[in-house]
Parts: sequence; structure tokens; C-alpha cells
Amino acid sequence: MKLTGAQILIKALKDQGVDTIFGYPGGAVLDIYDELFRASIKHIMVRHEQGAVHAADGFARAGGKTGVCLVTSGPGATNAITGIASAYMDSIPLVVITGQVPTHLIGNDAFQEVDIVGMTRPCTKHNYLVKDTADIAKTIKEAFYIASSGRPGPVLIDMPKDIVNKKTDYEIPEQVTLKSYNPTYNPNIKQLNRVISLIKKAKKPVIFAGGGIILSKASKELTEFARKMQIPVAGSLMGLGSFPGTDPLWLGMLGMHGTYRSNMSVGACDLLIAAGVRFDDRVTGKIDTFAAGADIVHIDIDPTSIRKNVPVSVPIVGDCKITLGILNNLIEQEDFGDMGEKRDKWLTQIKKWHDSTPMSYNQKNIIKPQYVVEKLYEYTKGNAIITTEVGQNQMWAAQYYLFDYPNKFITSGGLGCMGFGLPAAIGAQIACPDKLVVDVAGDGSIQMNIQEMATAVQYNLPVKIVILNNKYLGMVRQWQELFYDKRYSSTSMEHAPDFVKLAEAYGAQGLRASKPEDVESVLAEGLSSDKTVIMEFIVEEEEGVFPMVPVGASITEMLLV
Repeated sequence: MKLTGAQILIKALKDQGVDTIFGYPGGAVLDIYDELFRASIKHIMVRHEQGAVHAADGFARAGGKTGVCLVTSGPGATNAITGIASAYMDSIPLVVITGQVPTHLIGNDAFQEVDIVGMTRPCTKHNYLVKDTADIAKTIKEAFYIASSGRPGPVLIDMPKDIVNKKTDYEIPEQVTLKSYNPTYNPNIKQLNRVISLIKKAKKPVIFAGGGIILSKASKELTEFARKMQIPVAGSLMGLGSFPGTDPLWLGMLGMHGTYRSNMSVGACDLLIAAGVRFDDRVTGKIDTFAAGADIVHIDIDPTSIRKNVPVSVPIVGDCKITLGILNNLIEQEDFGDMGEKRDKWLTQIKKWHDSTPMSYNQKNIIKPQYVVEKLYEYTKGNAIITTEVGQNQMWAAQYYLFDYPNKFITSGGLGCMGFGLPAAIGAQIACPDKLVVDVAGDGSIQMNIQEMATAVQYNLPVKIVILNNKYLGMVRQWQELFYDKRYSSTSMEHAPDFVKLAEAYGAQGLRASKPEDVESVLAEGLSSDKTVIMEFIVEEEEGVFPMVPVGASITEMLLV
């Protein structure tokens, strides 16, 4: 029996285990939506295509699956680009299906035609323009394989309207084999033996864990490795949750807004074992001084990431889970002596750095944003899935909420995309319906995709939004304060909606705290509700995120207040 391209598409998605699609309909994808109407796949209709991709992103991270979204041609496709770029920077597996004008009109400036394949080539792991209905099923299978294997990332499939309408037989390959694409999962054992030798002689080692640990599901192996060798662990923003945040060996986040002890430890270490990281500029600060006295081991599945930003002593191309598992086995065969005694001096020094300069703030008559995040952590007992917008709210969440498990912290790290948190929270809530999902937001960033409140309410999603309202674009204002003599150019958000009334207008619940003594009661009421809730906290307007490493400085040269 012959099937239309739309029918083949839906069947191929189901064969890949897809049960949820985030999307927004339009003319070029009407035939696909007509088939979707009859399918068992759940479709979540967002209110903006950027929201669809962010929601699929949150769904993928929280649920450990490949996220899928469907948008129409032209503006539908271009609206999705920001979300695609964010997923690309953070290595999130997505399959994005876009509608396209009929093949005979491509290149004619037809209504709602854009070259989305060309536009997204720099921000996708791979993309396709399907030119034959017989290729649809094969393309879908390839796309899911590429998106989820090796270093994950988004794959775009552009579907011309006539290709979707034509009929052919359903044929899908049993396996995907791509000659030009063969990720290396197993590391070189000789290189791992070099790592063992470096660990034996190291007196001040540090592990630097990134998002690759979480993506490869290597948290267990990392934790075993760190505890066996008594090596303290620093994390990138994307690596939060890769190692328990309440463990004594946890140093906190590294980099521009990293903890004092984390930055000082990396500055002083003699061995840095970096796993699943790409040494982003926000982490390294001045490259010449980054871990300058250390041998650097770099483990990553993406060979192009190794030595791209930082010179390394031992490059290891391989999957983090497999690599750390083999390292743990090699450790068992070696005699390292009493690791507690061997690391005592180093760990004592780190404790001194922590005790001298802990993460701190001074809560007085006006609500401090850090206080809200700390109380959020206490009330959720660290068990919530936290998404964030981007800016100061993101950094305070990273600094003051402790993550003991992977996939509990979902944020736009590489692209730093404002408007990410709310749709990502929607995706995470759909992936994990029994979990508490909280979006920590700023009053500026929440308005980037505030329309997704309608999506949350429509699907009865009990997402909680914590708005830290300082009446500014806070992070930009902080830079203007420190480096532009307080010339607050275009960063005031004084004219803003009443977020409580706005929540109610969407059919959600709205709460507000304007005094420190109101914080706990608002959190208690909001978090216990079974509705979508906005909790607005009127916080200190000119509070800054510290520590802070100025651009061009070493990570040990921190501004502390």
C-alpha cells in the first residue's frame, strides 16, 4: 500500500519512538498536520516557533530523548533558528522539521520561501532538503542517528510541500551507515595509561567536568573516579549536576562567575583532568594564565574540540562514560597508597580558600535575589528541575542552587539565549510530568517568550516561574556599572507589566513578594499549587553577581564585591 509523504513522515517518527512533537502549523505543513491529527503522537502547540525549539530542547535534556519540533516554511523556519543555534551550542539532540514551498518554486522567491538549509548550515550538526518522497523514511532515521550519536546536536529536515503530497512505498533501512560519519567512542588505552602516571605524581589535581559528562550519562563514573582518587571537581555551567553539589569534593562552578575556591584551585593545580568540556572563553579567562602550571588531560568525543582553545598534554578522543569507566578499572589495578593522606594538604588549602571567601550576600530590608534562590533550594530540597532564562538570574541559580544529579539544571549556556527558560520548562514538565519544574527568570528575559504562558495553561502544566524583578536588564546593567561609569544606557525595565495580573490574564496563578519576610510564604504557596504559577520577587535593583572575572583577566583575578 502506497503512502503519502506526510504519512511516511509520521510513521517514520513513530518508528523512532517519538511520542511528542512541539510545533506551530502553517500552509507548507498542513498535510503533515492533517496526518498528525489522526496519529497517536502528542502535539504541543506553542505560541511561537522559537518556543517550540526551546521546549523540544528542555524535553530532550530532562527526558534523555531526542526532541522533535515541526514548523512551517518562511517565518516559521526563521523563527526557529535561535532555538536551533542554542541547541547546537549546547550539543542537544533535536530533529527540526520545516515546511518548504514546492520543489518547482524553490529559488523563485515564492510566498514564505527561505533557504533554511543554507541559513542553518552553521548552526546544525547536519541538515537535509528532501527531494524525493522515497527518501523521507531513510532521512528521518539518519537524522535521529546523527542527532543523538557522537557529540549530539540538532538536525534539520526541510520538506517541500509537493514531496509531502506524493505517494510511494514505505521503506526504511534497518541500520544507518554513513561512511563519512563514524564517532570514536573507545579511547586509546596508551593515553589512559599516561593519565594514570600523571595522577600518581600529581600533588594538586583538579577535575573539570562539563556538559559532555551529562550527555554521555557518565556522572556515576565521574563520581566514582573523583572519590577514589580524592580529586576535587569543578564544573562548567553546563556541567552542573554532573557531580553531586553537596559532596565535599565539589568546588562549584568555574569561570567568570565561578566560586573563589574553584577558580583559585584551577589556577594553582598541577594536573587538570577536563572531561566533556570545550574550554569556553567564559571558563578560561586569559588563556595564557589558565591552569598555567598544570598538565592538562582533555577527554571529549569531539576531536575538533581538543586543543581548539587550550593546549593540552594528553588528548583523549572518546565517550566520557566509556573513558572514565576504563580509567576506574585501571585504577583498581594500581597501588596509589592512602589517597586521603596524599591529598590532605591540597584539600586543606582549598578549604582555606572556601572559608576565606565563601559565596555570600547581605540580606537586609530589600529582598536579595540570592536569598530567593537559597530558599527555593531549601523548599524543593534540591529535587526540582531548574530551568533558567539568561543573565543574572541564570548565574544566581547556578551559584546558590546545589545540583546533586544530572539533567536537573537546564539552561542556554553557549548561546546565552534570553527567553529560553519558560519554553524549556514546558518541555521538561512534559518529559517529566511527576517532577517539580521551576523556571528562574529575570523581569527582562521572561518577556522574551512570555506568550508561552498560554501553552503551559492550555496543557495544564504546573510549571512554576520565579521572577527576580530588579527593574533592569540586570547583567548588562552590572557591566555598565563596573566598566561604563554607571551609564545605564537602555537597560531600565521600569515600564513592565504587572506580572501577577498577567499570570491571571493567562489563566495562571500570580503571587508577589516585596519584603524579605514574604519570600517563604510566597514560595510555599506557589510551589504547592497544581497550577501554572508566576511568583514575582521585587529584589535589590543594583545587586551584582560576584565573584566576577573581568574580560581579559585571569580567572584568579576576581572582583569579589
